[in-house]
Amino acid sequence: MKTSLGHLSYCTNIHAGEHWSDHFMALQQALPGIKQQLSPNAPFGLGLRLSDVASRELEYSERLHEFKQWLTDNNLYVFTMNGFPYGGFHRVRVKDEVHTPDWTTEDRVQYTIRLFRLLVELLPAGMSGGVSTSPLSYRYWFKWTDRWERDRIYEATTQSLMDVVEELVRLKQGKGISMHIDIEPEPDGALETADEFIDWFNQYLRPIGIERLNAIFGMTVDQAEEALREHVQLCYDVCHFAVGFERPADVLSKLKKHKLRVGKIQISAALKASFPPDQEGREALRQEFSRFNEPTYLHQVVASDAAGKLSRYPDLPEALAAFRPNHTEWRSHFHVPIFVSDFGRLQSTQSDITEVLRLQKEQPFTQQLEAETYTWEVLPQELKMPINDSIVRELKWVLDEMQKA
Repeated sequence: MKTSLGHLSYCTNIHAGEHWSDHFMALQQALPGIKQQLSPNAPFGLGLRLSDVASRELEYSERLHEFKQWLTDNNLYVFTMNGFPYGGFHRVRVKDEVHTPDWTTEDRVQYTIRLFRLLVELLPAGMSGGVSTSPLSYRYWFKWTDRWERDRIYEATTQSLMDVVEELVRLKQGKGISMHIDIEPEPDGALETADEFIDWFNQYLRPIGIERLNAIFGMTVDQAEEALREHVQLCYDVCHFAVGFERPADVLSKLKKHKLRVGKIQISAALKASFPPDQEGREALRQEFSRFNEPTYLHQVVASDAAGKLSRYPDLPEALAAFRPNHTEWRSHFHVPIFVSDFGRLQSTQSDITEVLRLQKEQPFTQQLEAETYTWEVLPQELKMPINDSIVRELKWVLDEMQKA
């Protein structure tokens, strides 16, 4: 739905199902009722997630026509897509497989191009659209401390990503629609922080992209640089940056300095807690974190000590086993309900969302906002509630925060 801060919806990766029939059934069951509560008299947008299988199935013209007609009949529209999870995302062990296939593969390229071709057909007239994607790869699959290995992965993934950029340039030239692929840094991704995204853009994407766009489209350096900034942007997942202790104003300031853009905000919250000095209190907090240790998704932990030095752990089990006396605060990549700030002894990084919305209100830096709490099925039992009620509650909370910002 159109708000004062941009188009707002939720990411449909919340719903289980990998085939288009499963996706469509979930949307049909959820969207009309959600829209009625949030935007009864105005169009309601959605952030569409399609698995690879579902994207292939939706390519068939009769299915795409049926979906477009359903959107029209229900006063709904698609303005962004989530192209990060390629395969199964619910009720299976996901963990690091969420990065499979990574951007070294042709499968990832073709899947992403397919999503953009579908998005072109679904976007309302005059609107730009984005597809968020993985942070190139997963660093624990490689010898990441080896500079040559790291350089090889950045080179290979960037070349693959440029295949998509070429497609976006052609789509703009042919249809006049501007679209962007939104790279989503996350803990332990090949791109994890704002600095890594900026360095990758300047050191790999820029030189590789300028050469490719000049050779294929005859673009000058200035034209190629503008095309790269237009078509390759950042997906600001609030949870991910909060886990890494990155302040929203600092992230946005760095991006602005390098003239880089944010394609969309994924509104999400992580778990956090500050440890007291006494051993009993510290162990109680450790036990609270262990309640969120579940086998489906990665829940990376970043620990801070009193000097602000960060230690990173690839999942909650490793962090729980390596708990150190000098740890003063933990933040864990567990997407918790954004409308809750306290979980007993633990808290959420909800305040980072409030700060991002305030900054967006002061100086808008994107037109796409998407709530993305996908963990409803794996939360501790007392935090679970009906999924549609949860979605409505989350978006109402965001709307209230927008008014306060």
